Amino acid sequence: MKCVVIAIIGVGVLGWVTMSLWNWLVPELFHGPVIGYWQAVGLFVLSKILFSGFAGGKKHQCSTEGGAVTSHWKHRFYEKFSSMKPEDREAFKQKMKDKWCSWEERKQRQQDSGDKH
Repeated sequence: MKCVVIAIIGVGVLGWVTMSLWNWLVPELFHGPVIGYWQAVGLFVLSKILFSGFAGGKKHQCSTEGGAVTSHWKHRFYEKFSSMKPEDREAFKQKMKDKWCSWEERKQRQQDSGDKH
């Protein structure tokens, strides 16, 4: 019974907080609509589903190792990355750099071509 009361109070407070933040920020920043309480509760539930999934089990929990909080995916990536051969590891790093850091090079090229015109 105690958990049910806490859950009802939690949903009530989170709905109010969501509504207050939305109505404070969205209309001013994005010229969006003002929402009511039940719309805010629905928005909160939708965001919970989209960003956390339906289950709140162990797959979403973090573990503490050596005092630091480590997510499941980070730990799994570390295991996989550390088991790679050095040349595979360097190839992976280069691929990530090419994919995610190339925007700096494109920006520089655009600036250079803009200076020439």
